[in-house]
Amino acid sequence: MKKLYTSYQPYFLQVAKLSYPIIIGQLGIVLMGVVDIVMIGKLGATHLAAASLANAIYFLISILGIGTLTAVSPIVAKAQGANKPEDCGVLFRQGLIAAILLSIFISIVVYILTINIHIFQQNVEVEKLTITFLHAINIGTLPLMLFLAAKQFSDGLSFTFPSAVLTIVALVINAFLNWALIFGNWGFPRLELFGSGLATSISRVFMALCMISFVLIDKRYKQYLAVLKSNKAIDFLKEIFVVGLPSGMQYFFEVGAFAFAAIMIGWINEKALASHQIAINIASITYMIATGISAGGSIAVGNAVGRKSHTDIIKSGRAALLMGVTFMAVCAIIFAIFNHFIVSLYVHDVEVEYMAANLLIIAAFFQLSDGLQCVALGVLRGLEDTKVPTIITIVAYWVIGIPIGYYLCFKTSYSLYGVWIALSIGLTFSAIMLLTRFMKESKEFTFEQ
Repeated sequence: MKKLYTSYQPYFLQVAKLSYPIIIGQLGIVLMGVVDIVMIGKLGATHLAAASLANAIYFLISILGIGTLTAVSPIVAKAQGANKPEDCGVLFRQGLIAAILLSIFISIVVYILTINIHIFQQNVEVEKLTITFLHAINIGTLPLMLFLAAKQFSDGLSFTFPSAVLTIVALVINAFLNWALIFGNWGFPRLELFGSGLATSISRVFMALCMISFVLIDKRYKQYLAVLKSNKAIDFLKEIFVVGLPSGMQYFFEVGAFAFAAIMIGWINEKALASHQIAINIASITYMIATGISAGGSIAVGNAVGRKSHTDIIKSGRAALLMGVTFMAVCAIIFAIFNHFIVSLYVHDVEVEYMAANLLIIAAFFQLSDGLQCVALGVLRGLEDTKVPTIITIVAYWVIGIPIGYYLCFKTSYSLYGVWIALSIGLTFSAIMLLTRFMKESKEFTFEQ
């Protein structure tokens, strides 16, 4: 065992070094959502339900762009590993172009869904408030995509700390603006739900401007930005979409499953939806840490591909997988023991608190599966293997999870708990299949000539 640990130690350290700033940044983004929910919760269950529905709809669409742009970091890491700094600069420019194209698509689709909110068949007051919130957060779509493109470029070069710092600063800005704009403090207008969405969008503008400016000014990036135009530019843009769109679809089908779960639970009643929003918000914190480890593993594997090191591909990937599983196991124990205490930090409605605490027990059971499938997707992305994992994701959530969830929710007495149990089954299937896929592909991987 000691010999095994010693042989993997450099890979644990590499993935940890790449991951921890990304994790800090991911936590910052999630905590923005936590701040929103905690403050919105003080307005009442109806406002909380509207925020839940709006977030579900928005991220169902925006995750396509977020997931697509995750392809930038392993592609940049591969170019750096192959000692081609000039390709990195071109990828930075093409990443920004991809972000603009994606933001146009996302903004249009979100707007169409906003003006047709009735298709989700929710409570009339919830629908009305949801429209307000969606319009506000959609303003921040372009800056969000631009920030992510610049962040992924920086992450791919192993400069993962700058985006983390900017995200934490943006978290503070978002918290202050939420406090000011939701409740009308410090002379600001009382905008309630619209104020929370506006606070999020303003924070994203700050993040985009600062991240892009930092990349362009800081001397560490200078050697990579010497060449921004190339006859390979179109090829790189195509590569971002060829590798990234399946990744975006992976996230879409996973987030889409949870978004549709929110819609189904909304058919039960407002309090069920509010409890789901609290529980999913808590579970998303641990998930985002897992995505940080996933991103670190993706970069490490992509760099090993560029260096054509078969051993490093296998060991970097396995190190990331083990780190993800270990962390999520600890989270499972915390959820199981402290579920009522954690939920009590969000809401004081006894019925909502009771249901949300029970959902955290179910979340404790799927933590291992969630962490494993998340990191497996990342290390497979480092191999630029995204098409088969996308199929696995579709089957896991939409062939297994959602149909079983609908049956357990509305055809049995499990109600909203049945939805979460079914999603746990889907996550477990996904974890097993993706782990098997990485073990096979990492051993059989062949390098480009």
